Amino acid sequence: MAQAQAEHDNPILAEAARELEAAAHDAQVAFDCIALGELNRAHTTALTARVAADAAVTALQAALLVAGAAAGS
Repeated sequence: MAQAQAEHDNPILAEAARELEAAAHDAQVAFDCIALGELNRAHTTALTARVAADAAVTALQAALLVAGAAAGS
């Protein structure tokens, strides 16, 4: 599902999509920093990638809870 469609359908999924895009970007930056020998920056951006991925997981868990509650009603 494209991000624009996710935003239209469910704001929680839109947030998960944004966080996953941020995580992917930060992971790429960390990778590039390693190649350039900038280990401190690589470490920092790897941590921000992890935080963004964790936020995406949290948003997806919330979406599952909402979907489960809607199915149960």
